Amino acid sequence: MKSMLFAAALLAAGPAFGPAFANASVGAAAPQFTAVDANGKTVKLSDYKGKTVVLEWTNAGCPFVRAHYDSGNMQATQAAARQSGAVWLTVNSSAPGKQGQVDGLGAKAQIAKDKAAPTAYLLDPAGTIGTAYGARTTPHIYVIDPAGKLAYAGAINDRATADEADAKAGTNYARAAVLAVKAGKAPDPATTKPYGCSVKYK
Repeated sequence: MKSMLFAAALLAAGPAFGPAFANASVGAAAPQFTAVDANGKTVKLSDYKGKTVVLEWTNAGCPFVRAHYDSGNMQATQAAARQSGAVWLTVNSSAPGKQGQVDGLGAKAQIAKDKAAPTAYLLDPAGTIGTAYGARTTPHIYVIDPAGKLAYAGAINDRATADEADAKAGTNYARAAVLAVKAGKAPDPATTKPYGCSVKYK
């Protein structure tokens, strides 16, 4: 069943769907944005100037996302990043009426249910942030260095399945990228192929 979900998600995440993407490039300045978080607070990327920032695209209805949360891998990765001094912003770009779309109350309920630990959960129902970065899957991870440049873009790890055991195993690219940036080094790899469900843009 999970292999069927995986195949379906990969097909859905192909290039022939959705809006035009800006495809933010590693090494270039990260696109600026302003969004409202789950608490109704306005959040700007510029608020975190001088800090490492991780962007995590999410959709609680996606089996790949669920594997990382139900296994505890996403929460552990969030906690490790924040303990290192990084800011973790979870982004939901699901459009109204699409799978995974939530309002502020729904987002807070999901955070509580998953015992997640993001710095903030950003609501992006118009897909403005998602298309600026070229986010295509849930999960899709981006790491921005303290200078404001995109340092990493791609998958959370090297196990492209919706299996909980795989979510916790293998190489955690997101954690490695945050540690590399903290050490003043370029993540290696700096880009990987993201996997998961397609972002449910309008």
